Amino acid sequence: MPPLARLTTAALMAALMAILLPSQTFAWGPNAERLIANRAVETLPPDLRPFFEANRDFITRHAADPVESTGKSPATERHDQVLYLDHYGKYPFDALPRKYEAAVSKFGRLKLEASGVLPWQIGVYSARLTEAMRAGNWEPARLIAAQLAGYVAQAFDPFNTTENYDGRALGQPGVNLRFNTSLVDRYSLFFPLRPNDAVFIEDPTDHAFEDCLTAHSWLEIVLVADRRARSGLSDYTDEYYDRFYSQAGATLIRQLSDAATDVGSYWLTCWINAGRPAPPR
Repeated sequence: MPPLARLTTAALMAALMAILLPSQTFAWGPNAERLIANRAVETLPPDLRPFFEANRDFITRHAADPVESTGKSPATERHDQVLYLDHYGKYPFDALPRKYEAAVSKFGRLKLEASGVLPWQIGVYSARLTEAMRAGNWEPARLIAAQLAGYVAQAFDPFNTTENYDGRALGQPGVNLRFNTSLVDRYSLFFPLRPNDAVFIEDPTDHAFEDCLTAHSWLEIVLVADRRARSGLSDYTDEYYDRFYSQAGATLIRQLSDAATDVGSYWLTCWINAGRPAPPR
């Protein structure tokens, strides 16, 4: 194919992707992503933790800026951060193969990417971090670790797993931002986050699918809590947020805590798979 034709085809594909995947504010507000990455450092064992402690500010900052840190376009980054499970039937969504090649063969690359590729993206960045650590490239490793943390965190937001990502289809527009941004911004100083120690992950991509499934299972609970919190109120007042937090706060805290555990577990897994190289001190 001539270069110009290839360029034209790529441009058309990018435009079509932007149409097929609705415009979406990235889930988990920046404060939530920073909180997850920050607490993930505490889950690491003594041999690995000092490197992440030394780079905590850098990693925490870049975990929350996927477009800037990866250099991707917003349209590309959008489909890298979601997995619309409800495009594939009903729970447990067995119609979607977990092997990327098998999923492409079954659904086609365009439909697959339009529905989101988050678990595979986590697998890709896990491999990149492993290779950087194995090669002793610790400077790029800290940026890849931050990018991986951002993607893993997204797998824990229920609204990243559904095409009704903003609640609009159910008459609850903006519920995603009220849950994953406003509640965090308002109440995070009181969150009793208790991430567990990081553990080795056998299959990073398959594990990411499980995280998305778990997040999706909380979706209806959050939607019901939002409706109940708004009952009798004309706007999203302080009273609304107090009600919403009292009903959905436990789910939010659980997902943030588990996300921090998993981010640390992914970092640990990459390090183990790299042969446990000694980080710079």
